Amino acid sequence: MPFTPLITAGIEGVLNTFLYQPRALKSPRQRLQGKVLRVVLQEFSSPLVLVFSEHQVDVLAQWEGEADCSVITRLSVLPKLRDKQQLTALIRSGELEVQGDIQVVQNFSSLLDLSEFSGEELLAPYIGDVAAQGLGNIVAGGVKALTRRAKRNERYVAEALTEEWRLAPGPLEVAWFSEETSALARAVDTLTSRLEKLEGK
Repeated sequence: MPFTPLITAGIEGVLNTFLYQPRALKSPRQRLQGKVLRVVLQEFSSPLVLVFSEHQVDVLAQWEGEADCSVITRLSVLPKLRDKQQLTALIRSGELEVQGDIQVVQNFSSLLDLSEFSGEELLAPYIGDVAAQGLGNIVAGGVKALTRRAKRNERYVAEALTEEWRLAPGPLEVAWFSEETSALARAVDTLTSRLEKLEGK
């Protein structure tokens, strides 16, 4: 699946809102100025190219030039890039492959870490501050409730499995039962042969 212009425009809008509007991020942004970061996601057939300039980041699906740095990863790994401390671990584990200037992805990770992503800020221009805050609170409450429910269900499943395992014999119990059965069979054979001898007399 390739990146459509709608997807790249949406990503570009979000990144520019959170990375280029706050004045406090000017210094970390300058480290990326003029750099090109190519992101290859295994779930998509085309790469995503981030071109950093002084006033904005352009997000493109097509790029003819060379990238300063290329990263190859999965969609699920992207949120972990917000923690610069995890980069080395991600590279070691093979979840993130970096080609070219690693400093570019480190600076991008630092910039993401310093930014404050919030859905309320994205929605505020469209529905107003109060409504965006209210919607954000509802979503946050919903996420907490879902998390609690998932943990509770996980606990129930774990307890049910434990109870099931208690009902089913373990490998040692099966071995013990087999040994006891064999011993009983030998005892019956011995008793039978003794009875036969007694009957013979």
